[in-house]
Amino acid sequence: MKLSDFKFDLPDALIAKQPADYRDESRLMVINRNTKEIEHKRFRDIVAYFDEGDVMLLNNTKVFPARLYGKKEKTGAKIEVFLLRELNREHRLWDVLVDPARKIRVGNKLFFGDDDEDILVAEVIDNTTSRGRTIRFLNDYTQEEFNAVLAQLGETPIPKYMKRKATEQDLDDYQTIFAKNVGAVAAPAAGLHFSREVFKWFEIKGVNVADVTLHLGLGSFRKIEVEDLSKHKMDSENFIIPAVTADIVNKAKDEKKNICAVGNTVMRAVESAVSANGRLKPMEGWTEKFIFPPYDFSIANCMVTNFHSPMSAYYISTATFLGHDLMKKAYEIAIEEKYRFLDYGDAMLII
Repeated sequence: MKLSDFKFDLPDALIAKQPADYRDESRLMVINRNTKEIEHKRFRDIVAYFDEGDVMLLNNTKVFPARLYGKKEKTGAKIEVFLLRELNREHRLWDVLVDPARKIRVGNKLFFGDDDEDILVAEVIDNTTSRGRTIRFLNDYTQEEFNAVLAQLGETPIPKYMKRKATEQDLDDYQTIFAKNVGAVAAPAAGLHFSREVFKWFEIKGVNVADVTLHLGLGSFRKIEVEDLSKHKMDSENFIIPAVTADIVNKAKDEKKNICAVGNTVMRAVESAVSANGRLKPMEGWTEKFIFPPYDFSIANCMVTNFHSPMSAYYISTATFLGHDLMKKAYEIAIEEKYRFLDYGDAMLII
């Protein structure tokens, strides 16, 4: 299949700029792959589709305040620095994006703080892409102090398409309630719908909840620019499959239970850790996996995901799992029924 096969018109009015008032009150489209039946529910209704021994696989990555605003030495020009990932903790090296990029050159020093005091200082040491730089933070902070400074100066990295500044409320809203391992610059959006009440009902019903970690970078959201999908290269993202999670999943596979991947990030992680005999293996590493048709899934047999933008990696991966024709039909209905799209939007359950 080609990139253009995944094109559709998404009305701007359906792109969610704010979350639902309550996490589990977002809408839920439920699609049965076998019967082709489509139902319209609320997210809290998800518990009705799972029973004892089934598994919900969650991405427990935690978003950190990755967007910094500072100024350039001498000129005082205002700049935005978006922290992508830590390259070397000992030397305080980070991979970042800068804006405006044309003003930021190797050797420049960047200052972050308020009008009275520069709390953080960095030096640009390399160019990586047109907007990408490698910087070294020069302050002699402990890791704990450095994290505290980032929390003080950084801004919740809500996506640019929301066309607004992050607020205090986004600190909570743009974070899953089960976030644990710091390292993501974007939220695993499918997990944003889960509430404590939903988890309590899973517990009562005997549904197992297990964690994986995949730290989202911005590469997953990068525009695909090749018509031949086999030529698209995803950025590497760090992931962890704990041994306890592999055990829970493999037991469920043996017992023919449902295994639900909550989000494309979970699907990428588990599909990057499949053994030769089709079982999930514990591991830690980096994945560049891009799931596109045709593809045989090995681990999850159901999936929770949000509604994605046209021709995006996540839209294509979801369509691979659901089936292209059924995906087109579901999205036509979603647009007609005014479902909300993207990170703060509504959810889809594929069973």
